[in-house]
Amino acid sequence: MDLIPAGTRLDATGDGAAFDISASATRTFLCRLTLTDQIEQESLDVSIWGSSDGETWTKKPLLKLPQQFYRGTTKMILDLSLRPETKFIRARWELNRWGRVAPTPMFVASLELAEIPPMSRETPTARRALAAK
Repeated sequence: MDLIPAGTRLDATGDGAAFDISASATRTFLCRLTLTDQIEQESLDVSIWGSSDGETWTKKPLLKLPQQFYRGTTKMILDLSLRPETKFIRARWELNRWGRVAPTPMFVASLELAEIPPMSRETPTARRALAAK
């Protein structure tokens, strides 16, 4: 699920499209924010917001990724397993620019979410492995 599609040029604060997550089995996602281009003296703040109807969004973000300044990838886990009321999610980004040149900020970014599959009860854990010794 691409909350910010790969290669998206961000030059103003904005919101992404809403995605329906009601069919998710685990409601737990690996979030991967990737910056592939930027200019100097600027920052990017990305957050994920939730909604029960796709129209009214939470007053606070469900997840705030670390503030970014440079190219690279950041990963975080979004766990909505204890928030059954959240049926939709979307990304929001805020850009900030300072300095004397080019007053408009610019990032090329993507935000990809991959659902984390459920753990099998048969999967050995460190505790079981130690107990077997």
